[in-house]
Order: sequence, then structure tokens, then C-alpha cells
Amino acid sequence: MDSYPRRMHTALDAADSRGLAEFYRVLLGLRYRPGDEAPVDGSEDDASWLVLVDEDGNRQLAVQQVDQLTPSTWPSTEVPMQLHIDYAVPSVEELHRHRERAEQLGARLLYDREAEENEPLYVMADPAGHPFCLLVGHV
Repeated sequence: MDSYPRRMHTALDAADSRGLAEFYRVLLGLRYRPGDEAPVDGSEDDASWLVLVDEDGNRQLAVQQVDQLTPSTWPSTEVPMQLHIDYAVPSVEELHRHRERAEQLGARLLYDREAEENEPLYVMADPAGHPFCLLVGHV
């Protein structure tokens, strides 16, 4: 076999797709794929499918508009995590800084494992309720 499927991007559902895309755009330093930016001329915002790319134009994350979304209740199993994304940072200091940034952008803390020596981490929920981890690891 000569080739394998490659990850194109991770796609997340959101009841407020523009709001969630903005959260991740600012948190991760991404930008919109050309044509997905919010309109500045007063026209209607078609935010049904938004793609965020890195500085090289590689797709990183997509956000899809849905009518309704039940957020995860993790660590309770009532509504499971279903999917989460891990984001590595190089130090505990950066872990603190990025937790604070995420909270300022609308995330909330679900679990604090900062004191863990081997792999300090925070489990956060984005504004739509999707869990994600910030952890000290290899970037």
C-alpha cells in the first residue's frame, strides 16, 4: 500500500459556529480559510461550515453549524466526552497562561490536574461544551 488517509482537519459541531470558530481562531492563532471570514459589508454571515487554517494554509479545524447541541457533562458519564482534542504546551508556566487565555475567551475548567508531575494538564470545555485538554508535553 503506497499511501494512507491523512487527517484533513477535525470538525466540531456548534449551535454558534462563528462564535466557536472565533474562540479557536484566537486561542490557537489560526486564521480563516479564504472566503470564510465574517462579512464586513453588512451582508448575511453564512457560517454553516467554517474552516480554520494555520500560517501555512494547512487545514486545522472546521466548525459546522447545527440547530442544537447537548454539551458533554464530563466527568459525569450522563453525556459522554465523545471526542476531545489535546493541545500541548512546553512548560507549566505556559499551561497557566493558556488556561487563563482560554477562560478569557469563554472556556471553562472541567478538571485540574496541574499538580501531576509526569503530565500536568487542564481539561477545559470550549464555549460550545466540547472538552479539550491543555497539557505540558512535546509540542
